[in-house]
Amino acid sequence: MPPRSKVASLPKSVKTWFDKALVENNFSDYEALAEELASRGFSISKSALHRYGQDFESKLSALKMASEQARAVVEAAPDEEGSVNEALMRFVQEHLFKMLLAGDDKFDPYKMAKAVAELGKVSVVQKKWNAEWKEKVETAAARVDKIAQKGGLTQATADEIRREILGMAS
Repeated sequence: MPPRSKVASLPKSVKTWFDKALVENNFSDYEALAEELASRGFSISKSALHRYGQDFESKLSALKMASEQARAVVEAAPDEEGSVNEALMRFVQEHLFKMLLAGDDKFDPYKMAKAVAELGKVSVVQKKWNAEWKEKVETAAARVDKIAQKGGLTQATADEIRREILGMAS
């Protein structure tokens, strides 16, 4: 196993500063960053900083892309039924599966199992909520006839109201 990265071993406050500086410098000028770290008492080569920066940039880019894709899914398919949630869960599942297949050395089977279990819970809760919501909508639509008769609405008006209510559930 390779030795632990000197950057990863930095104190939290220094590493936070360094990560922010990397982003602000657009992952460039490692020589200046190495000099600044040296002035703070940390001797790390610009090559080591560059290796860390490449990995960090790659992770940041993947995170941005995942966020943009999730946002695009939500914008493309806004709904009340939870299909967006389901699409996002499938997206996460796909990425977890890719990690599993890649044999990533940072892969933690326990964390993967926990993530899959959490996704399963979310799916069950979402489906239960959706079924309850549809049932309430159908009950409300069924009560339209009774309310229409008491209120003097025509059958055509009652039918239109029922169609509108049921349209919410589809």
